[in-house]
Amino acid sequence: MSEQGCYSPSFKKPSDILRMRRKRARSEGVCAGTSSAASVSSTAALAGVRPFSPGPLLKGQGRSGGVKRRNPFANIENTYNSPKKRAVSCTEDTSECRKAIAVLCDGGSSTENANLSASFGELLSSNLTGKQSDNQNKKPSFSEENSLFEDDLFATEKVTPILKSPEAPQICGAPPTEVCREYPADWSLKTRLLFTSPHSFSWAEHLKAQEEAQGLSLHCRAEYASLPQNIQDPRSCTELRCGFQQCLQYWQHPYLPWLSLFPRIGAERKFAGKNTPWAQDAALQQSLMSEWSVSLTSLYSLLKARLCPYFYVCSYQFTVLFRAAGLSGAKGITALLSPTTRGLREAMKADGIEFSLPLLEEKRKSKESCSPQLNDNSQQRDGAEPSGAVTSQHSDKEEDEYDDEDDDGGLSWLQDMGIQDKIKKPDAISIKLRKEHNEVRLDHRPESVVLVEGSNTFTLINFLINCKSLVAGAGSQAGLPPTLLAPTAFRGATLQMLKARSVNVKTQVRTGYQDVCSLEVTGPIMPHALHALTQLLKPAQKGGFSVSLYTHEPSAVLNVPVTKLSESDQQSNIEQDLVRCGLQQSTIQQLEEPATLGKSALRQLHMRDFSYSWSS
Repeated sequence: MSEQGCYSPSFKKPSDILRMRRKRARSEGVCAGTSSAASVSSTAALAGVRPFSPGPLLKGQGRSGGVKRRNPFANIENTYNSPKKRAVSCTEDTSECRKAIAVLCDGGSSTENANLSASFGELLSSNLTGKQSDNQNKKPSFSEENSLFEDDLFATEKVTPILKSPEAPQICGAPPTEVCREYPADWSLKTRLLFTSPHSFSWAEHLKAQEEAQGLSLHCRAEYASLPQNIQDPRSCTELRCGFQQCLQYWQHPYLPWLSLFPRIGAERKFAGKNTPWAQDAALQQSLMSEWSVSLTSLYSLLKARLCPYFYVCSYQFTVLFRAAGLSGAKGITALLSPTTRGLREAMKADGIEFSLPLLEEKRKSKESCSPQLNDNSQQRDGAEPSGAVTSQHSDKEEDEYDDEDDDGGLSWLQDMGIQDKIKKPDAISIKLRKEHNEVRLDHRPESVVLVEGSNTFTLINFLINCKSLVAGAGSQAGLPPTLLAPTAFRGATLQMLKARSVNVKTQVRTGYQDVCSLEVTGPIMPHALHALTQLLKPAQKGGFSVSLYTHEPSAVLNVPVTKLSESDQQSNIEQDLVRCGLQQSTIQQLEEPATLGKSALRQLHMRDFSYSWSS
């Protein structure tokens, strides 16, 4: 109870205090009529106030004839720190001090200031000496006894400073912070988005039939309604609700209502126990593959004509991203395939597909750029091996395992020493096995991502159509073609919608609970859908929201950079040719920027005061 400095350990509730007052009033009335003259005179001397001490009753040891004492701590006015006592004590002592301080602050003649200063000092000294003499000479009354008792009990509280909450920093004179109006494009596929905001997302649910129809019509016609800058009531904004309906739509092939065909990698458990009539029917499998080939060919034709910006091919082993010319800073059509295996890469080479491993080439280039610097440092230090070289050797140890440039198995140093004839060299089979081991170590890793550019992408389309390993031969996904996903319509596609629901929850903060509104979007979320949703929520949530992005991990490596365009090509041809691809102009401008995320993907995205910040 030390924290409650103005109450005694026997603190009573207000109801108990009122009950005790009524009882004391009744007992005082009885005692006034039956007490003797001596008791009346002694009571009058106390002036109606009983002294407090933890001893026996005032009259006698028993209950008869005595009155229970009053606890002075039951009322806050009896404490030394009560508002009433502070007001009374401070009013008289400080009235003259305030006048003197006011005159000194306002200015005046030197004689007046000197007189006021002298009187001010005398006033303070007299108050201090007067209080000390009163405490020593005067017999303490009831209130003074209480003050002495309370001074002993709560002496530490007089010297304890009052803690105040820190004031908010003054930001008026601070320089303005940099505002980021856009975030980097993320080419990975998302399985779930969780938006949170202090403002409600109730406008995103229970759409009217007319609003759903208008959103569908806008999507099919590739038209986008302009949103107002300031939306006061989102629920009454028809353009906002129709635009939200438009953002959730995408095209897919094949579509089976009883099966979820995304994601396909590692989805054997989802397919287990489902009805798969094509698993044992070869004719049905051939029919499915025939329709799938027509849809894939249609998508590539639209991509080549720049009527479709990109599309995905999701098989049970890998994911392929086809992009139109100009996107992600590329010169022509590009295709990224990940993850790959040595067998798949050998099959692509056999079909004449030229490809590169961009992550390995990037490591090799960085290693070559560092080696001349290391040689210069070694020459400057008279042959002494610099510490940076040791660090570089350790950091590039894993990268050297993937390099297959040495045809002789790394034994060329024997020839430099002149002892190549004295040591038996490994045969060609051993060298080949070592190279194959390094290639196999790439399998199913991010470094195994394959980049195909230009006319080789058409050869890749034919390879995918004729590749027998594209479709699983056994298991729960046996005989089922890969899933095709695109933002625009194509032959054989089915129009689908992402699932969205809003929930209002309370989260615990330091001061209590805070209302947090959330919007969850699930399904195969492509880059254009993510950008369209953020552009839509910017005015709806008044420039403040956060989103957690759940990435389909095998597709995270699709953010690797590709060959960049020159500035003249990037400014002249791209924007004009991609106008008819069916996306918003702001989305096209974001997707045209070169990829900067590398092997990673966006994990968190925040908007504060219409400015973006993110983490990957």
